Amino acid sequence: MDEKNRILIFTGDGKGKTTAALGMALRAHGHGIPVALIQFVKSDTATGEYAALGRMAGIELHVAGLGFVPPPSDPGFAAHCRAAEEGLGVAARAASSGRFGLVILDEVCYAVARKLLEEEAVLGLIRSAAPGVTLVLTGRGATEGLIAAADTVSEIRAVKHGFAAGWKAQKGVEY
Repeated sequence: MDEKNRILIFTGDGKGKTTAALGMALRAHGHGIPVALIQFVKSDTATGEYAALGRMAGIELHVAGLGFVPPPSDPGFAAHCRAAEEGLGVAARAASSGRFGLVILDEVCYAVARKLLEEEAVLGLIRSAAPGVTLVLTGRGATEGLIAAADTVSEIRAVKHGFAAGWKAQKGVEY
């Protein structure tokens, strides 16, 4: 494994950011590279990815969110911040442990954009990652600081989405 860390970001308003990160998890798993996936904001453990990854030795999945994020003025907002901070602690331990070659911080960009986490805290995690770890950050609204820290940034743009035409979330497609 190369000693220099890779930092990749999948951001934008289009569908497929988590899917791209999961593809990387599948690829790493196929090469015997241990993977840690920490999901920020998301709270649902009844998803296809949760079921599939739970059956794969060498992939650890942590769901660290509480779901839909209310506005900062809502009394429940503080609980979302605490959940995100706990998830960041899990992610920091995974990234610095030397146990994982790939650590995915799913929706962490959104967590920073919505002020659940401070950008500097995520940048600190990036700086403290063990040598050779690849970090993947996903979510809408990647900040300039996160983008500057990354070596690869892909913006996934919505051109058309089935929800606008009335499609409901579908098993195997959205979850």
